[in-house]
Amino acid sequence: MLTDWDDYRVFLTLARERSLTAAAKALNVSHPTVARRVKSLEDAIGARLFDRLPDGYVLTPAAEQLLADVEAMDDAAQAIERRSLGLTDTARGTVRVSVGEHMMQFLTRHLVELRDRLPEIEIEFHVTHLMANLSRREADISIREVVPDAADLVTRRIGRFRYAVYGTPQLVGQIGSPERDALNGSLAYLPWIGFDEEHHYMPGQAWISRLLGNRSPAIRTNNGNSLHYAVSSGAGVTVLPCFVGDADPSLVRATPVLEDVIADQWMLVHRDLRTLPRVRAMMDELARLFQKEKEALEGTV
Repeated sequence: MLTDWDDYRVFLTLARERSLTAAAKALNVSHPTVARRVKSLEDAIGARLFDRLPDGYVLTPAAEQLLADVEAMDDAAQAIERRSLGLTDTARGTVRVSVGEHMMQFLTRHLVELRDRLPEIEIEFHVTHLMANLSRREADISIREVVPDAADLVTRRIGRFRYAVYGTPQLVGQIGSPERDALNGSLAYLPWIGFDEEHHYMPGQAWISRLLGNRSPAIRTNNGNSLHYAVSSGAGVTVLPCFVGDADPSLVRATPVLEDVIADQWMLVHRDLRTLPRVRAMMDELARLFQKEKEALEGTV
């Protein structure tokens, strides 16, 4: 028996989130609404869909059989929504861009220029380490350092970040000439700041691990801006993108550019959205901006 698509959508969200609170937040509805929709679907199909356990809502065997079909329905609904935008879309409205903290620092410096060149487009930035799901329109454009293996995405390399070790002049002054760092290993004895274990994949963290050996940075964080602020305060040294460290008057380079720490920057868009005028205009402007600021983006040796 067919039922309201909203019931299936609520079921799918609860299956993914595993809690009424998270599902209600994701759907922007109340807890009772989620519970009522799930009960409506259960009544319609004549089967219980969830067991409520201490660690959350768990799919029943009946729900597991239903889940794949509902996911296919959701994919189709998302595709219809994306393609229907092209029927009336113009180069105006909101474009959502997903970026990491350091990329946001770069773009923030150019917001006035972006607004001047795209006056009819509102820009919504989503700053996160996580990859946005472009199929579900969590963002229209994403700029990332890795390219996911997804056939429905169009990718374009737009730049490259280069990195060096930075600290305050007081800390860096303790090691003498940067050219001797590779020989005397004095860098390893400075106080270090880095990302936490969950973010060990961030650029430069493997280089820090090799330098410190069995030791971990004494201060660790999960946020790139916090990393930058901590280094600027004099709490330690770390690896930063050159365009970030060089622009901070409180920091100096402790090393030349690290030749083995490079992060290509990729612009990602769903293939159904790449020709929409407002998305296309934003993509072209971001690419133009990176080309114009290539030297700043890549850093200077």
